[in-house]
Amino acid sequence: MAPMLHIPLEDLIPDVRDGLTRKERAVLYCLQQAQQDFPGRNVPTITLYGRVLEKVDMSQAEFQSILTRMAGKI
Repeated sequence: MAPMLHIPLEDLIPDVRDGLTRKERAVLYCLQQAQQDFPGRNVPTITLYGRVLEKVDMSQAEFQSILTRMAGKI
């Protein structure tokens, strides 16, 4: 039998206020902060990923998935 992974509920359920999960909110927050450090330029993805990892634990694939979904909503 495979071991069961414990995933916190707040990582799965979107917040009722804005529909974002904790990880999605962390990505947006870090992007906003990084944009202030790179005025008038694009934020390098690796820089953003590093900042996000300081806030929450996520794989590179999960990070890329979140970015892809968010880019489609803009």
